[in-house]
Amino acid sequence: MSEFHIGDALKGFINKSNLRNGLRAVQIESVWEELMGKTIAKYTDKIQIIQGKLFIHTNIGPLKNELQFQKPQIIERVNEAFGEVVISEVVIQ
Repeated sequence: MSEFHIGDALKGFINKSNLRNGLRAVQIESVWEELMGKTIAKYTDKIQIIQGKLFIHTNIGPLKNELQFQKPQIIERVNEAFGEVVISEVVIQ
């Protein structure tokens, strides 16, 4: 029987299970301010990753407009932060 480090075993389990997407959704909330800055994070009500799409919820009209123009940069920043392609589309709501 081979030995595994607990961290390696957990990573393997997460990669093979459906928990991976749920963990990514939680992780994006914790790094959102770091990725986008305090002002954007302050006025963003909710952030979700669902099936490779990043949903950004805000009630601030000018922020919605600004985020529309920043979609390619947002995709690049998020994927870079996770070290893999996590999202392929951004939806502003």
